[in-house]
Amino acid sequence: MKKKFLLVIISTVISLGGHSAVNENQTADYNVVPLPREISFSKGGEFVITENTRIAYPEGNELLKKDAQFLRDYIADLTSLRLSVTTEKLKSGIILKLNPKVQNKEGYVLTVNKKGVSIEGSTAAGVFYGVQTLRKSIPVGKEIAAVTLPAVVIKDEPRFDYRGMMLDCARHFFPVKSVKQFIDLIAMHNMNVFHWHLTEDQGWRIEIKKYPELTEKGSVRTSTVLGHNAKVYDGTPYGGYYTQAEAREIVKYAADRYITVIPEIDMPGHMVAALTAIPDMGCTGGPYEVCRHWGVMDDVLCLGNEKTYEFCKDVLSEIMDIFPSKYIHLGGDETPQTRWKECPKCKKLMEREGLSAGKLQGYFTNRIEKFVNSKGRSIIGWDEILDGDINQSATIMSWRDTEPGAKAAKLGHDVIMSPTTYCYFDYYQTHNDKERWNEPLLIGGNLPIEKTYSLEPVPAGATPEVAAHIIGVQGNLWTEYIAYPSLVEYQVLPRMGALSEVQWTNGKRDFEAWKKRQSRMLDLYDLYGFTYATHLWPQRIPVANQDKK
Repeated sequence: MKKKFLLVIISTVISLGGHSAVNENQTADYNVVPLPREISFSKGGEFVITENTRIAYPEGNELLKKDAQFLRDYIADLTSLRLSVTTEKLKSGIILKLNPKVQNKEGYVLTVNKKGVSIEGSTAAGVFYGVQTLRKSIPVGKEIAAVTLPAVVIKDEPRFDYRGMMLDCARHFFPVKSVKQFIDLIAMHNMNVFHWHLTEDQGWRIEIKKYPELTEKGSVRTSTVLGHNAKVYDGTPYGGYYTQAEAREIVKYAADRYITVIPEIDMPGHMVAALTAIPDMGCTGGPYEVCRHWGVMDDVLCLGNEKTYEFCKDVLSEIMDIFPSKYIHLGGDETPQTRWKECPKCKKLMEREGLSAGKLQGYFTNRIEKFVNSKGRSIIGWDEILDGDINQSATIMSWRDTEPGAKAAKLGHDVIMSPTTYCYFDYYQTHNDKERWNEPLLIGGNLPIEKTYSLEPVPAGATPEVAAHIIGVQGNLWTEYIAYPSLVEYQVLPRMGALSEVQWTNGKRDFEAWKKRQSRMLDLYDLYGFTYATHLWPQRIPVANQDKK
């Protein structure tokens, strides 16, 4: 009797104190990030997800099959539950289906009653966002063997069609695995665009088969400056690039998550790496060197040289073959006119076309845009392209605050708001000098989370016609000082959570309420091992930062 009694005590201590028993039933919480537009609790009775619950999708619909598999995998990540996917017509379970009555193409209706769960959308993308909401509603814990879902009807749709994040893989290169993890974060936050910055003065990062020298010579710098452009270098060659096969792999990975990859090939500035490979496209003819330091360089493409236009068209032809996106980003920012004013070829072009140096870039942009348009695509450019006489069909990405975007919208351009003052995630997250002492070395600036959350993308007093041209919002991560995937994560998390509500949620926003909801998102970050900033939660230590015992 004593041995049996002792065994019961030991087993009870192990199961309760060690949290190893897989028998807990926890309740879902629909207050997720981004906050759904309408959450209506009902009296239809709760539904409990157990190991016997199945996820159904219509037979023959491969996209909804994929959505069902995502949901299955998400629930397996979050809990001990291993659900099965089926095409059977279930009387009870989780059912994914299309419903043309859901008007917004990315909208969904999530319904829970005692019979089960249904997630409906007019497209598979809409259903996917319903899956994300259900995923984020479920608590995290490997001891969880059942999840109670309160009866509810959630009707939701995004405020903006374009909800993006940009990652600069040119200043520093990140492997395919890291890029996919970045895409996973985009999906988790209901975003639908991955803007991929691929070329810079400091490195050319995408294979172009017609010009192999771009990656042979242009992808490697001999060393990298230390600190804020000190005259001290690390003496270590740095390089890397994506093959076209790898780029296609990333495009598919993103597309599976209803995310469009928009490539950026920056032109006519930020081209020193290309000029290093093909020097006769520069005004001076070189020699050039892939830049070892940061900043804006005087050496840009020679716009009086017809070879420049042939080169750009060749490169963009291969880029458009890899990337099926509607938009191709041409950059167009930070392009000094110094060399053009001195270059005989450029001066000859300006004289022939009756242009000033200030209008030469507009001439270039219009020529390249016509080529892109001839392939059935459209261009995006940073707001500097407005300084030239560009076509109204060009979409403007407003980064020098929101005023250029407001101006562009009034001129009839579509606009993506991405101002430094709200959306540049390479900036510090605090202005406190004591806190900054404990921060990684960054480019500077100050962008606390609450500032990002406060962004209103539509200009005050905008007419309905002007407001309609504000098609979206984007966060940017430039990587001059960000060389590691863990620092990428730290800089964007949890600011992506704040930005996601600017992009998705329509109506008055409440920062304190968001902060409470975001604290639950941190559990998801921990689950997947992401590094994140804890300025708003100083007592919290991310799992990724905890000492491994």
